[in-house]
Amino acid sequence: MSQDNDASYKLLFSSPELVRDLVLGFIPDEWLHSLDYSTLEKMPGSYVTDDLRHRTDDVVWRVKVGPEWVYLYILIEFQSKVDPWMAVRMMSYVGLLYQDLIKAKQVLPHRKLPPVLPIVLYNGDARWTAATNIADLIPKVPGLVAQFLPSMEYLLIAENQYTQAHLATMHNLVAAVMRLQRPDNQAAVLELIDLLNVWLADNPELMRIFAIWIRAVLLRQSKNDLALPKVQDLKELKMTLAARFEEWAHQSEQKGRQEGRKEGRKEGEARILQRLLVARFGPLSQETIATIEGASTTQLEAWTDRFLAATTLAEVFAAPAK
Repeated sequence: MSQDNDASYKLLFSSPELVRDLVLGFIPDEWLHSLDYSTLEKMPGSYVTDDLRHRTDDVVWRVKVGPEWVYLYILIEFQSKVDPWMAVRMMSYVGLLYQDLIKAKQVLPHRKLPPVLPIVLYNGDARWTAATNIADLIPKVPGLVAQFLPSMEYLLIAENQYTQAHLATMHNLVAAVMRLQRPDNQAAVLELIDLLNVWLADNPELMRIFAIWIRAVLLRQSKNDLALPKVQDLKELKMTLAARFEEWAHQSEQKGRQEGRKEGRKEGEARILQRLLVARFGPLSQETIATIEGASTTQLEAWTDRFLAATTLAEVFAAPAK
């Protein structure tokens, strides 16, 4: 994702509720759904490799598995563009996570490593075309070498695979995030804010995070044309947005009227020029009519002025002498 988009997603997924709803709503797996997501714990996502290079994952969480304190690690990478080498990046991130766990002595008994679920959450518009398994990036070879080629797959969750209608049926925070990324209209944004106010009534901190994130998304979508003050509350955000949307709609309506008047003036001048030319020079060719209809107001005015002294049709459209 872009740096701003990446940061806003990191802010959202710093909350365990978002990680829980991502798994329960968008990963169809009974075993994953059976885990206790009240045990979710956020882990550091930055590592220093053995050769002192710094690498950063987007988000890493762990959740308890079974009666003993064994963990499943959930590694989430956010993407807004298709990266053809995503499988290589994810394999590197998983390897760095394991190295960090080994250094911190957070491995399982008998020198076993905990399971890791690598997820790519993609919110771009284009279809995801990158390989999801690094094995698909390496040509197949016969014999002994084939046994030693790497194979590791990540789970892709592409937001553009879900329709607004499907997402609207889900009582799910991540579904609300996806709907806000591609709202049908401004009214839909206000309705989603109302919905989040109900869902998060007992979680003021997450309400604050959503308010910050929604503001950032709307500013990005409007290319900063929508002036929005900084807010810390969803209700305050809704009131501000309702006023801004109304002001924005009024400005757009005025702009549309002005453009309509300009277009009407141009069409009127084109019709007048055509009647004048027909009256003096006879029927016009389709090519001449198309030229007149495609001209600017300034050009139409120049041709009309030139018509007064012209003795032929060609003189009207001739370029002025320099």
